[in-house]
Amino acid sequence: MEDAAELNRARWDELASLHGQDDYYDVEGFLAGQLMLARRERDETAAAVGSVAGLDLLHLQCHFGLGTLSWARLGARVTGLDFSPIAVERARSLAATAGIDAQFVQADAQRLPAPLAGSFDVVFASYGVLCWIADVHAWMAAAGAALRPGGVLVLVDGHPLTQMIDTVEPVRFDFPYQGGGAHRIRSTRSYASSATRLTATQTVQYPHGLGEIVTAAASAGLRVDALTEHLDADGPQGRGDQMRRGHDGRWRLILAGQPVPVEFSLRATRTTAAGPHETVSPADVPSRTSG
Repeated sequence: MEDAAELNRARWDELASLHGQDDYYDVEGFLAGQLMLARRERDETAAAVGSVAGLDLLHLQCHFGLGTLSWARLGARVTGLDFSPIAVERARSLAATAGIDAQFVQADAQRLPAPLAGSFDVVFASYGVLCWIADVHAWMAAAGAALRPGGVLVLVDGHPLTQMIDTVEPVRFDFPYQGGGAHRIRSTRSYASSATRLTATQTVQYPHGLGEIVTAAASAGLRVDALTEHLDADGPQGRGDQMRRGHDGRWRLILAGQPVPVEFSLRATRTTAAGPHETVSPADVPSRTSG
């Protein structure tokens, strides 16, 4: 679908203009000093590198910067990358308001801007990542090219099995598990607010199975250190009609009495220097923004 990227950009431009005016993204809490990172995001990153203090961190598909700037509060030197110009503009504004030194770049996560190559100790991405990516091999190649030798990729995302499920009772599937084919989806709702009705209703999403994801990482010169499937989540991930909150406060998706994986995390290490085959595109990288 030739218009897929523009359809998706229009959707994320609209979401970026709206998010933060809801209970899902607590901008006021962030400006008051809170960190906007889920426990799993912090735990997986700590397992990979320990503290991020003093490390160069690239956040792919960073949206309007709450997570990126939270890593900066933990001591990382941060760069956020997103394909939405509105998201990048909002992220820069938020950084200035919060008085946090950060850099934000508008670019396709499947094509790393050349000035970023080999510049980072950590590449991080989380939640709602790969379903928007047409070419998972290009995405992994870009992530790998951004890392210095010995640098790590930390990816936390929704499980491809959960993405298949349309309804729980009865169980109905409406999306493939894998294959990477483009699927046009119509939705008027924002995952951050069920009351919001969007005007950019058409998106194109892509199924990538865990085998395809791991193979793409290996093909990009990354050594997979850990792949974990998780049966619980911090929140309903926009699936409040399917997932249920337990007494422990964790959210699960139950099919036929059994919990199914709702998230996965992948940690991988760059073992070699970036090669010429990796996906890099020329781009101007703006200077850091500080408040």
